[in-house]
Amino acid sequence: MLTGRHVVLIEDDPIMGHSLLQRLELEGADVTWVRQATRGVAAVRTPRRPVDAVICDIRLPDGSGEDIFNTVTGSITPPPFLFITGQGEIDQAVRLLRAGAADYMTKPFELAAFLDRLALILRPDTPQSLPPQVGVSALARQVERQVAEAGASDAPVLIRGERGLGKALLAERIHGLSDRRAAPYITVNALRDEAPDAALKKAMSDVGEGTIFLSGVGRLAPESQDLLLDWLERAPFRLIATSGTRIGEKVEAGGFRGDLHFALIANEIVVPSLAQRPEDTVWLAGQFFQTMNARRETPLRGISDLALSAMRDHDWPGNGRELRARMQRALRAAEGAWIFPADVFPELTEHGAEVKTLSQARENAERRQIIKVLDQTGGQVSEAARVLKVSRTTLWEKMQKLGI
Repeated sequence: MLTGRHVVLIEDDPIMGHSLLQRLELEGADVTWVRQATRGVAAVRTPRRPVDAVICDIRLPDGSGEDIFNTVTGSITPPPFLFITGQGEIDQAVRLLRAGAADYMTKPFELAAFLDRLALILRPDTPQSLPPQVGVSALARQVERQVAEAGASDAPVLIRGERGLGKALLAERIHGLSDRRAAPYITVNALRDEAPDAALKKAMSDVGEGTIFLSGVGRLAPESQDLLLDWLERAPFRLIATSGTRIGEKVEAGGFRGDLHFALIANEIVVPSLAQRPEDTVWLAGQFFQTMNARRETPLRGISDLALSAMRDHDWPGNGRELRARMQRALRAAEGAWIFPADVFPELTEHGAEVKTLSQARENAERRQIIKVLDQTGGQVSEAARVLKVSRTTLWEKMQKLGI
């Protein structure tokens, strides 16, 4: 029944955990079993392969199933959650159902009934014939699903994210998946074209029933914004636009029409930065390595684990463009058979480069994590403290110490 399915089991009780693991594997499932809430979040949010269902005990030694569910849903569309609960936790389970969990079962239960319930909530089995384009993380797969949905739709799309994340490639994929793929695809770059407003008008007259890709929609002059909104209501073409992460601030400041913004964000795809997706950084580095290494006169054996670890820890302010440039440099600089950290990050060996103590490195890591969570929670310190699993007072003290 479960052949080929990946199930995450979050259960600290060794007897129940072993019992469920054994039965799930007998049914053909590939099971990732973790016993702690912190490991459960990572298993669901950044798994080694797509997760078809999560079986989660509500009471765990370092938190709760509700903590896991709330943390996961804060950043991705979660797989179906089946919660295991005691009699005293039914109210919490019902609250989770209202929040979007799939189902719950009360202990004790029959394994046959458990399997029947699991079969009802499993994520639909979709073919995985197409290779990943964005990455292998849960965040990347969410973007992939949104791209596929946009390809099947005909509505305007806004792809939002930092520079260097391949937004133009995603726009091309959406057009290629759509019914308009045989029609013209015209690019207007409001960031680079000398006269973007004139280029947009020309594209509108030339595109017919095709697609206009508008890069940097937030840079359009007010007159072009007026024209674009008017055309969107009656035009035969489709619009796919991109913007940075702060277009909402432009709307609030009066620099971009709010009604045009709302028309675009009705079908919005937000591409997370590589700093949020360390596993995708490693995957993308591997893709670059395979392509570039094949052109090398003497191919290298691979990327060392030390280099991959350094890549995971890097913030990647330039995202994919920076990663590509650093990989090109690394393949030129490598002297042995493997790529090492200094090949990717030459600044590590610069004369006089600052060497941080372990205490300084720990403080830098804590500062980055706190800033990241505060950004995710909209600056809500209490919510950030809950996600970070510290008291509000402790978080305030750390923020004061780290200058946040």
